[in-house]
Amino acid sequence: MGRPAVSFFGDLGRLLRSGRFRRLFAVRITSQCGDGIFQVALASYVLFSPERQPDAAAIAVALAAVLLPFSLLGPFVGVFLDRWNRRQILALSNLVRAVPVLATAGLVAGGGSDAALFVVVILALSINRFLLAGLSASLPRVVESDDLLLANSITPTSGTMAFIVGLALGTGLRRLPWGVDHDVAIIIVAAGVYVVAAGLALRIPHHLLGPDLAAAPPQIGPELRQVVRGLVAGLRHLRGRPVAARALAVIGAHRFFYGLSTVATILLYRNYFNDPADTDAGLAGLSIAVLVSGVGFVSAAVLTPLAMRWMSQRTWIVSLLAGAAIFEVFPGGLYTVPGLLVAAFVLGISAQGVKICVDTLVQMHVDDAFRGRVFSIYDVIFNVVFVTAAAVGAVVVPSDGKSYAVLAAIALGYALTGLAYAGASLPRRAQV
Repeated sequence: MGRPAVSFFGDLGRLLRSGRFRRLFAVRITSQCGDGIFQVALASYVLFSPERQPDAAAIAVALAAVLLPFSLLGPFVGVFLDRWNRRQILALSNLVRAVPVLATAGLVAGGGSDAALFVVVILALSINRFLLAGLSASLPRVVESDDLLLANSITPTSGTMAFIVGLALGTGLRRLPWGVDHDVAIIIVAAGVYVVAAGLALRIPHHLLGPDLAAAPPQIGPELRQVVRGLVAGLRHLRGRPVAARALAVIGAHRFFYGLSTVATILLYRNYFNDPADTDAGLAGLSIAVLVSGVGFVSAAVLTPLAMRWMSQRTWIVSLLAGAAIFEVFPGGLYTVPGLLVAAFVLGISAQGVKICVDTLVQMHVDDAFRGRVFSIYDVIFNVVFVTAAAVGAVVVPSDGKSYAVLAAIALGYALTGLAYAGASLPRRAQV
């Protein structure tokens, strides 16, 4: 990440000349496009259905269902990725998760219970976490070692762009005359996209992605226990790495206030900017806000390396937090759609720009032997804090999302995080 736009597409084109990379890349793009389509239908049914009238608590539950499987399963999936054929994992994960996705369509069509709905959604997203980890573990097998860093930068950004395209497609599909409930039809389309991704995975040679199991495969029980011990060792390692520890604290604080802002934004489009009974208008408005924020994410990948020519990572992080604080208040505090879109764009730049810097600081200041474990901790912080913010939002954010007190608290939180980080990371010599 963090390359100018022309270079990004040029490098992607060069990587795509390799048939091995192209096949794996096609699986990622197709799968994550399906994720975007699926989550449009989920948002429509869970958050924008006229019959449901969801509040901040319902949003918190929905975000927990979406994000917690990623965090809680993440550190453990590597045990299985080092034991099972990864090509088969990519194919079967996409194929198998179509089953709970279709079950979701059945529950939506039949008006099933919320408990059953969240069980099948969590199952589908848990399988998705396994798939994403498999894609990452397979990447070194399809690119040369000199291109690995480049591929690691390009593929997540491309996956995010594919997810945004899926959101746009899902929103557009709602306007077609299906003859059945729109949400049901879109969920079935998402299941079909996953089946296509499974077929694309089968185009990859069977043993290309590994793992190499010349020795005996790892024993699952001892390996799982070793994961827990490794996470504890990673936390201990961070105590002696203050630059990395401060970076993780910053991303945690940023995600908390970003999570509060996300809950408020959903409710604004659900109940303030639009008639709560007009599902299509509310969902379309929120989709535009997500798209604008996504453009901010991609812009951060261009702006951050340019900023690094003029300032340190520490200064850029503080600047991004200050920008988030300012734009959260104005124009965000006007509570108009144009003002909110401007704020969403800037918050997207801030969120992704801070993450790029934190990724780099952790990579630079953590020993290689601990890097995987520390990034597992990072993943947990990144998502669990966001869900925690949504839970807090369930208590403090009103049903229409409009609250000057909450807005001020978010802006103040960004500002204080920037000030605290600036003070704690003052270079004694040249830490950053």
